[in-house]
Amino acid sequence: MKLFIYILCIAFTLISCGKNSCKYAIIGGEIINKNTDYVVLFDSKDVIDTLKLDGNNRFSYQIDNLTPGFYTFRHGGEIQMVLLEPGDSIMFRLNTFDFDESLVYTGKGAKKNNYLINDFLKSEKEEKQVFKLCQLPPEDFQTQIDSIKAIKIKNLDLYKEKHNTSALFNKIAKANIVYDYYTSKEVYPFVHYGRNKKKIIEALPDDFYSYRETINYNDEFFKDYFNYTSFLKRSFNNIALEKHIQHTKSPYNIWMNCCYNLDKMAAIDSLVHNAEIKNELLFHYGMKFLSKNKKMEDNDRVIKYILSKSTDKKNNDRLITYNQSINKLKPGEFLPNLQVRNIQNDIVFINDLINKPTVVYFWSHLYKGFFEDSHKRVNELTSKYPEVEFISVNIDDYSKDRWITTIKSKKHILLNEYIFETPDESVKKLAIYPLNKAILVNHNRKIVNGHANMFANGFEEELLGLLNR
Repeated sequence: MKLFIYILCIAFTLISCGKNSCKYAIIGGEIINKNTDYVVLFDSKDVIDTLKLDGNNRFSYQIDNLTPGFYTFRHGGEIQMVLLEPGDSIMFRLNTFDFDESLVYTGKGAKKNNYLINDFLKSEKEEKQVFKLCQLPPEDFQTQIDSIKAIKIKNLDLYKEKHNTSALFNKIAKANIVYDYYTSKEVYPFVHYGRNKKKIIEALPDDFYSYRETINYNDEFFKDYFNYTSFLKRSFNNIALEKHIQHTKSPYNIWMNCCYNLDKMAAIDSLVHNAEIKNELLFHYGMKFLSKNKKMEDNDRVIKYILSKSTDKKNNDRLITYNQSINKLKPGEFLPNLQVRNIQNDIVFINDLINKPTVVYFWSHLYKGFFEDSHKRVNELTSKYPEVEFISVNIDDYSKDRWITTIKSKKHILLNEYIFETPDESVKKLAIYPLNKAILVNHNRKIVNGHANMFANGFEEELLGLLNR
């Protein structure tokens, strides 16, 4: 009955709201397998409201004096964007076990959003195809991605003609195609099989990156949109590479080269004047560098540069705290003794679980495939190195019931499954970024490697070294 009344209200809104008379939009949703009891609605990065789910896990909200554009909703750590224009009345339905893939919109304004979410999912799959194309010579590669772009433009034109789409939708849908195309070109030197990046860059046609002259690196409208921000990150990787190879003696293994990363940040400072975009890019690159670099003096140089350019105090403090945590995870230091909860709902200290060589690894519901991949990898390693203990810890800061449901629903669950009791504090103390990080600890609970990766080449040699200590 409640659902019938909800649909009736939406229908009344559609009838009563004339073509140009509405200055508001309605968004509602139903969450299957909810993670929390609420949804948070954002305008850009500002919270509009926190919306409590009813007894049927549904909500509805009217945004008055609507500014046409992107709005973001967050539920249990998952986020997605929705395009709203005056007069829209959108209802979505999603299953948290398959967040993006299950998302479906209905109501006025639904078609454009279903188009955009499907386009997003297709682009994710297309990336693997583009990586394969990157092995072609540059001229052949360009021909292939030009063809992909042309097909997308043709399909979009047909869609626009059929559905009489708005100028705002047309702008966004076209930008998706263009930025995907530009991103493909920016990744080429990095994915191409050659290790000597200087030779790859020098072999490119002179006009390969001529489109950069038209790029707005300070686009206020798209600054929070995935395709645009993804392009910017790939682009600055490449712009810095072109500069770096001019003064480096070794065009190999550039990612953890401090000079290359400082070149990247200098390029951002030169081209990006929008403070929000600049701050986010500097933070992104800073965290990536700190998470993989092992030289403290280089970390200090990168942080010093970022602090001289970034005006985002919160992100700057996060970088400093992250670096401090890294320094406390050096070999020989004791593993921080944090509280975790087991499947029986008992709270224990993590160090009480360690009495032999141990690998502590982490996962989150936000990265569904990583749970499967990491546990499969641990099953393989356990059979080869039975003397090593593997401890799995979930880092999510919402519903422990969801964690228990996930654990009990999996076929190949291991015995040592835990979740942090205080996730925010624990993630900071263990400097868990990126998620594929693992910590190697000896039988005395002392750290052997605080920043290992179970999927990296040489990890099994590290396990042998751990056992031979």
